Amino acid sequence: MTTFVLVHGAWHGGWCYARVREKLQAMGHTVFTPTMTGLCDRSHLLSPSVGLQTHILDVANLLAWENLSEVVLCGHSYGGMVITGAADREADRLKALVYLDAFVPSHGQAAFDLRAPERNAIALKKAREKGAGWLLPPTRAATFKVNAADQAWVDAKCTDIPLACFTQPLHLTGAYKGIARKVYLRAAGCEAPDFDRVLAECAADPKWITDSVDCGHDVMVDDPDWLVERLIEAGE
Repeated sequence: MTTFVLVHGAWHGGWCYARVREKLQAMGHTVFTPTMTGLCDRSHLLSPSVGLQTHILDVANLLAWENLSEVVLCGHSYGGMVITGAADREADRLKALVYLDAFVPSHGQAAFDLRAPERNAIALKKAREKGAGWLLPPTRAATFKVNAADQAWVDAKCTDIPLACFTQPLHLTGAYKGIARKVYLRAAGCEAPDFDRVLAECAADPKWITDSVDCGHDVMVDDPDWLVERLIEAGE
């Protein structure tokens, strides 16, 4: 059996992986779906001091304190930033990295460096007008092409995220590069040129495994069965 740590993206929490977690646990796997500091069920900890580094420590400390090994670590969207930083700290505990419609950063990069400038400008405007200059309100599920039946549920669960999560750069030693198995999964049903570019780059690198599915950005919500299959393959 495999141990999975599934990391959510911006505005979400561990709740978004509920369907995937239940399916994996029913098969006998061990699954952790942490919610990062300041979000959703941990929104009572929200403050301007929370940023990317906080979230990296959330995941790295989980790996260390639970004394996990041979882990398949999956990050969705913004969570790609987080798992890269956590993997660099705890590389010896990991068997595979799975980037789920996610950013794949390098040393010194922030999430904003991996997005189109016009998208960043819109986000900064939203933070100024609706987030007191340091918070980003959630993007509606419909924008991410979440299936219609689940859009209201997803919108009700999402919460603000600190702007620092997108502006803080990663500081990496390169230890994460030693993790042999790396997977990139693209949600082709949601238009995202930034992620299309990452998919193409990964597909051109023989060290990566790539795949795509025709569903919305929240793959764990829209097609949990497909994601469970890909996660199990990553752990084999």
